[in-house]
Amino acid sequence: MRFHRSEMSFMGYLLLLIGAAACAFWANDVVFGAVGGGEESDMALGMVALRVQLGLLCAAIVVGLFHFYPLIRKQAHEHVHWRQIAESLTMKTHTFQRAALTDPMTGLQNRRYFDDALAQYMEEFSRIGRPLGIMILDIDHFKSINDTHGHDVGDEVIKGLANTIRDYTRHHDIAARIGGEEFAVVAPNVGIAELDKMANRLRLAVSNLVFNLGGNVRLKITISVGIALWDGEETGSALYKRADENLYEAKRGGRNRVCA
Repeated sequence: MRFHRSEMSFMGYLLLLIGAAACAFWANDVVFGAVGGGEESDMALGMVALRVQLGLLCAAIVVGLFHFYPLIRKQAHEHVHWRQIAESLTMKTHTFQRAALTDPMTGLQNRRYFDDALAQYMEEFSRIGRPLGIMILDIDHFKSINDTHGHDVGDEVIKGLANTIRDYTRHHDIAARIGGEEFAVVAPNVGIAELDKMANRLRLAVSNLVFNLGGNVRLKITISVGIALWDGEETGSALYKRADENLYEAKRGGRNRVCA
């Protein structure tokens, strides 16, 4: 078994203290024995023992001050330094995790987070028997917006829609950008009628958005929404597929509408 350098130093320090203590007991016996009728040589030997004890104690003090105290200070500084590094790495890890689950353009959750959250909600709500709905929404004629006004305007439209979704969903709803101009919302604890009202409130709010493009150019957009209520047995992908089919039904029905 190999000892660390600091452990060896500490053992040496202990030996100094043990030696000083042994000399103290020895000097005590010799000196008090001499006082009780011993010879002068015993007294001299006791004084030598006291001097040795004093020397060992002084050596222990010097070692403590100039070896162990700087070592303790160094280790304390290193501990603070490594703790700061660990805290920094923890913060970076949380930042990376958050970035991995967040859409960078809109600040909403991404598809990965949406899928995980939907699966977790389904697991929990299957136990308590409460309803769970989702809505899938898409910007109408988004390609023509990009073709006519450019991708910069298209990005601003996506950000504006994301902000509206954030404003018109509840704090426990999960709003995510699925990709491109398509978004999704997990809406727990709502029936189909309430889900339809939520989707239509959002649709009307989006239709009232106005994007000023400079000069007299103003752009308005609409969305189509497909909604579906979980039947308590289907998988998350099956539920998403039903809502997505309803979205395309809304598109085929003329857009700017909600289809259940």
